[in-house]
Amino acid sequence: MHRRIAELATAVTGDFRDKNPVLLGTLKGSFIFLAQLVLQLDFDLDIDFISARSYDNLGTSTGKVDLFKNLSIDIKGRHLLVVEDIIDTGFTLRQMLQDFELVRPESVSVIALLNKKSQRKIEVPIKYVGFELEDQFVVGFGMDYAEKYRNLPYIAVLKH
Repeated sequence: MHRRIAELATAVTGDFRDKNPVLLGTLKGSFIFLAQLVLQLDFDLDIDFISARSYDNLGTSTGKVDLFKNLSIDIKGRHLLVVEDIIDTGFTLRQMLQDFELVRPESVSVIALLNKKSQRKIEVPIKYVGFELEDQFVVGFGMDYAEKYRNLPYIAVLKH
C-alpha cells in the first residue's frame, strides 16, 4: 500500500507542484491516507478537512448527504484536491463537488485510496485511484465500522 501511495504522490506532484493546492481530507476515513500522501509532497500546499456522510452507523447508504464540518480555508480561485478514503455510491462526493463549484475554485480534482465501482449509483470524476475494490466492506487505515477499527495499520475486509 505504501508503494502505491508513493506512486500517487508522484502523480500529484507532477500535476500540482507549482499550484499551491488545497488538499481537502474527508473526515474521518481519509485522515491516514491524507497524512501518508502529504508526507511525500515537497511543495507548498494547504490542508483542510470536511466531514460529510451518506451512511448510517451500520454501513448502509441512506442516499442523503449530511454535512458535519465545512471548509475553513477559502478555496475561491484555488486548485482543490479532494482526498477520499473510499468512493462507492458517489452520493457524498457528488454533493461535495456541487457545493465546491458554488465557491468557484480554479480546479477540483479527486484522489481516492479505494474505488468501489460496483456500488456506484452516480458517476463522479476521480483523477487518481489507489486501488479498485470489489463489493466488500473494509475497515482499517482510517476506515471504520461504527467508529471501530480505524487504527488498524492495514485494510481488512469486515465479515459481519
